Amino acid sequence: MKVFKYPLWVLYRIWFYILVALPIVVLFPVLLISISKEAWYPFFFKLARLWAKFILIGMGFRYKIDRDQIPEHKKSYMFVANHTSMTDIMLMLVSVKNPFVFVGKQELAKIPLFGFFYKRTCILVDRSSEKSRKAVFLRAQRRLKQGLSICIFPEGGVPDENVVLDDFKDGAFRLAIKHQIPVVPLTFADNKKRFSYTFFSGSPGKMRVKIHKFLSTEGLTIKDTRTLNLKARNIILKQLKVFN
Repeated sequence: MKVFKYPLWVLYRIWFYILVALPIVVLFPVLLISISKEAWYPFFFKLARLWAKFILIGMGFRYKIDRDQIPEHKKSYMFVANHTSMTDIMLMLVSVKNPFVFVGKQELAKIPLFGFFYKRTCILVDRSSEKSRKAVFLRAQRRLKQGLSICIFPEGGVPDENVVLDDFKDGAFRLAIKHQIPVVPLTFADNKKRFSYTFFSGSPGKMRVKIHKFLSTEGLTIKDTRTLNLKARNIILKQLKVFN
């Protein structure tokens, strides 16, 4: 029976990339203008949120967002979430209204069309390069000073699909402590089931999001980085077990 699903899975993957590319092609001139100045990033972010909604709805994903706390307008945060799917990017965009900048792996910049805007609006990191990791902090600091927020998937990549939640890297939490901004943990429950990195998989359906209570960094020092890291990870891990 599974053999008959393979052609459908192929078509489903192709449809995803069509949905990713179509709004970019249609809005290309507007998008180019929106990224021509860093000060115009909030406008680009609004377009990105519409792009994300278009993809999720087009893929047949019904997302439901449960919020324990709502981010304040014009305040900076560090958003962190578990990472198992390309749709994590879209779901993060529709879940959070505060303009934020992704910190992500530079390999995604190679994706046609999407990569063009990705490398011009996100903070790219080569995890094998210490120099690149240090540069991330400088660029993130500049964006925070502009009143934006930062989003990092602290697992540092997509774990083995048998791993519920990989260990978190310290970078997001060190940056949050240095700038004394709250850490906002988010749990994505169904992305692995809906659209994982396994090619022959996926289906329309629900996508549940839990935005947890913020973790304050007020008064914390760099020595508290690991404690904050583990606290955020435990919150997300506990919620994943509740969802499952």
